[in-house]
Amino acid sequence: MKTRVIILLTIFLSAFALLPDRIIKGTVTDGSHLPIAGVNVSIQGGSTGTVTDHTGRFSIRVSNLAKALMFKKNGYKTMTMPLTSDSVFNVALTHTLKTENLADEVVQQPGRVEKSLVFNRVAAAPSTFSETVVQIPLATESYKPINENGFLSVGQQPVTTFSVDVDRAAYSNVRRFLNNGQMPPEDAVRIEEMINYFDYDYPQPAGEHPLAITTETTDSPWNPGLKLVHIGLQAKTVSTENLPASNLVFLIDVSGSMSDPNKLPLLKQAFKLLVDQLRAEDKISIVAYAGSAGLVLPPTTGSEKKVIKDALDKLEAGGSTAGGEGIVLAYELARKHFLPKGNNRVILATDGDFNVGISNESELQKLIEEKRRAGIFLSIMGFGMGNYKDSYVETLADKGNGNYAYIDNIQEARKEFVQEFGGTLFTIAKDVKIQIEFNPAHVQAYRLIGYENRALRNDEFNDEKKDAGDMGSGHIVTAIYEIVPKGVHSSYTGTTDALKYQQNNANATGIGDEMMTVKVRYKKPESEKSILFDLPVKATSVAFEKCSENLRFASAVAEFGLLLRGSEYKGKASYADVIQRARGAFGKDNEGYRSEFVQLVKTAQSLDNTQQTARK
Repeated sequence: MKTRVIILLTIFLSAFALLPDRIIKGTVTDGSHLPIAGVNVSIQGGSTGTVTDHTGRFSIRVSNLAKALMFKKNGYKTMTMPLTSDSVFNVALTHTLKTENLADEVVQQPGRVEKSLVFNRVAAAPSTFSETVVQIPLATESYKPINENGFLSVGQQPVTTFSVDVDRAAYSNVRRFLNNGQMPPEDAVRIEEMINYFDYDYPQPAGEHPLAITTETTDSPWNPGLKLVHIGLQAKTVSTENLPASNLVFLIDVSGSMSDPNKLPLLKQAFKLLVDQLRAEDKISIVAYAGSAGLVLPPTTGSEKKVIKDALDKLEAGGSTAGGEGIVLAYELARKHFLPKGNNRVILATDGDFNVGISNESELQKLIEEKRRAGIFLSIMGFGMGNYKDSYVETLADKGNGNYAYIDNIQEARKEFVQEFGGTLFTIAKDVKIQIEFNPAHVQAYRLIGYENRALRNDEFNDEKKDAGDMGSGHIVTAIYEIVPKGVHSSYTGTTDALKYQQNNANATGIGDEMMTVKVRYKKPESEKSILFDLPVKATSVAFEKCSENLRFASAVAEFGLLLRGSEYKGKASYADVIQRARGAFGKDNEGYRSEFVQLVKTAQSLDNTQQTARK
């Protein structure tokens, strides 16, 4: 009997050994979610191995008898990952630092971190994982102060005006803080940019205008008795092959402050993704600036991708920052090769730390405005942490008729330069302004959520010289007003005396069923004459659960922003409600941005709870 068992066991093991090998694939990143090239990936106890490519990816053939993979690279902790039935392994390596109670080798189970380094600018809240926290000194990041919009009485101020905002930098910046185990500064939370980070399913323009308006009204989820008015503005989507030729100048900060892995190294990878989208008719130049500015690459056609990428690879960080000088040279290149019917744009990539050259902000603004009027736009891509100057780069991008994005990882770079290539680079409508007139017969008071930095005086709506935001191919702008309906008592509104000389003529003219009128003014990219169109909105409201996914998800993002800012208007807002509403409005979520949002809300909830506990 014993002999029979041994024979059967031998046959079984022999058969198992004859099973075909399998391929394990994955990506190796660091603590900032940046891919790590050159990591040695090998089978534990064996000689078979491979090396990660420039995107951090690897592929290795393993036998069914293999038990674990080893990941080694100088400057990082060696990691051992036990093999399971999974065929895809995503690995995060940590830098080698002298810290107490930290082993030289980190063992990670798939999906679970046993020990890791978390880099934070201030002390991080404990997470659900066991971790060693390494604190680095609090450095200087600057953000413009935001004075939150309050409720305005329709009887006193029935008209509200603002410039559109397609920037999304605040969301990825907030994500960076949360992923680093830290609540973001209140002034880093620009709610409109968080809302506009996401795509919404608005109808494409069908008429003569390149923009289309969509509206919905429902109950406020966090302030019972109040209403939300959701306004969506959709820019026409133009296929890539029909977009005009581009004359682009990359203006790249290579000063010493850009040496961190999430700055210049990430910047190079990001711009390479953009290079892959260029066509033969597009031309690109590269200017770098540090102690002085210099031409790295003269105008080169988009078909010469290797030449462009090689020029990017040669960039190294070091020296002080001559940002102003670099901008002058970049604009001069763009002017010299100007395309009368094309897309002429300078793309500045920096951490915003200008300190040499034309460092006076007003002088830079004048230069950028002058070039904007000449048809050369400015877009800014922000990188890094610690010394990041959000307040500075946001202002410059606004003045330059361009986009402002914050690139915190390679996935965000892919979103900006691949998935939304047309919107990022090609303007469909410029100086886009929105003005709303509320009907006092239906609305007692209103409050625009966000857009504090985009507010305009009502008379500036008709001012052709007043600069406003721009919309690119396929761009979407979403705005949410919270309103106090007529006859509803709210502690937010206070009391004001009725105006003596005004009257409501809505009923007399037969439009008493209208709650408001949305007016949009824009200019064609090549024109300085604006075009006006409007949309009257009826005083009808739909139950929240019956509203579109657009409204339900956008309102969840807005509510999250109110919580992060500690807004006095947050009412009964809670992280749990944000998560529930967002989950119910995922839609297709092909890229996973909405599901990622829920994970960020959970992180913020955990950090907030920890901070509250610490204060008790």
